[in-house]
Amino acid sequence: MKILKTSILLFITVFFAGCEDYLEQEPIGKLSSDVYLENEAQVRKALVGVYDIIQTNYSAGTWNSVYFIKNLPADDCLAAGGGPTDQSEYQYLDDFTITSDNSKLEAIWADFYKTINAANTIVTQVGEKPDATDGMKVMAAEAKALRAFTYFDLVVMWGGVPLFTENPADPSEYHQPRANVADVYAQIEQDLKDAIALLPLKSSLSAADKFRFSKGTAQALLGKVYLYQEKYQEAADILSTVINSGEYSLEENFGDVWSSTTEFGSESLFEVSYVSNQYDWGNFPWGGGQESNIEAQLQGPRTTPFDLSESTLDVINGWGFNNPSKEIGDLFVAEGETVRYEGTLISEEDFIATGGVITDPDAHDYEGYMRLKYVTRPSETDTEAIAELNYTINWRILRYADVLLMAAEAYNKTGQDNMAQTELEKVRARAGFDEEVTATGNALFQMIVKERQIELAFEGQRYWDLIRWGMAEQELSDIGFQANKHELFPIPQNEIIANNAIDESEQNPGY
Repeated sequence: MKILKTSILLFITVFFAGCEDYLEQEPIGKLSSDVYLENEAQVRKALVGVYDIIQTNYSAGTWNSVYFIKNLPADDCLAAGGGPTDQSEYQYLDDFTITSDNSKLEAIWADFYKTINAANTIVTQVGEKPDATDGMKVMAAEAKALRAFTYFDLVVMWGGVPLFTENPADPSEYHQPRANVADVYAQIEQDLKDAIALLPLKSSLSAADKFRFSKGTAQALLGKVYLYQEKYQEAADILSTVINSGEYSLEENFGDVWSSTTEFGSESLFEVSYVSNQYDWGNFPWGGGQESNIEAQLQGPRTTPFDLSESTLDVINGWGFNNPSKEIGDLFVAEGETVRYEGTLISEEDFIATGGVITDPDAHDYEGYMRLKYVTRPSETDTEAIAELNYTINWRILRYADVLLMAAEAYNKTGQDNMAQTELEKVRARAGFDEEVTATGNALFQMIVKERQIELAFEGQRYWDLIRWGMAEQELSDIGFQANKHELFPIPQNEIIANNAIDESEQNPGY
């Protein structure tokens, strides 16, 4: 099931960090706890509202997609589009010409805090009610998980950030300093532990509620949080709980993972969900709040260089962002990949063999490959409406293959190579590699590095993996990465201007 939006945002407090005008007025939609969130139905509406904000953040209705921004600096992804000036600030992120006034970064920073504010409203108001039902408490725990999910994105991309666990009563209190990274992580961990204690298993959720965080989702995210802090034994312990739960399994066919037929399926721990509202050019909400995944259209193969009119591929043209790099395409070939190759990208030669035509081999950011993972297929949109505006593709934010690879890494880092080999073999077997993994120590770690690069290509993982492993300078310096700078994005300039508690001198290094 997909999330159907209601007029939720009329009922929850909306907060844009770093907005000077906002700080001078009462938060929009603020209602006191004695008149709102009085029962489970109201709490559920507010909770769905948090998912709605995440839905908008991860698509591009406002041309600011968290999903794309997390991909852009990596070596598997090229910005592309219609040329080097098309959505120029995406191009700057891709080329490492990143500045503190980049509007994409400013927008997603604000959207993250909007998400956190909405989650805080639920956590606080339910927590203040002595007569809160068990159902209300479970949903408040779910709001904590969503808050943790959002703070994790923030701390990974920016380091220490202002930390709010409740919404200030006075607008002046929105001026908060950057918290220590350790304190942000500690809050994330606590929120997830609180959520794990109350959230249901995925198997107990109704079909209509599969989009929601489950116990396994929170456990897997906590494992990832531990891994990013190099708390490897803690990561191994919690990830093994997910693996041994029997709640999840790999889809039999790798290519099916991105299909609408497997949405919320056995491999899925968390998806950002979309539906068609039969939008047309006149009613599409370009300012945000759309139900469909316009980001899918943004990232579909552009007519230049890909003429699909005579191709037998079940693909239609999009607007051309997120092209594969030659490096990732060649890696698939060099590693003898077939299953994951066919589910991820296609070479120029193979594209032409389908009847496709390369109209401009020198097109911007075209390096000989076309992406097939999350590609624009007619079956994934509403062709009876305006196809470009009605894609229903769900982003798989956390899936079981990632859990297995994270567990393999955690086991390897704690000297449990036999366990690491077992989890790695599961992922490789689905890809058609049946041989036993015998590597140990650093050789095994390097296998895990490569497996993550291939398995999770174009899923927003590669860049942040290289950062946490300390390998970014080695792998990315040839495309513009600078050590001691690009490990983090710059704190948005408008946040520094508006927030009296953050000084220019506290900007991240290099900006």
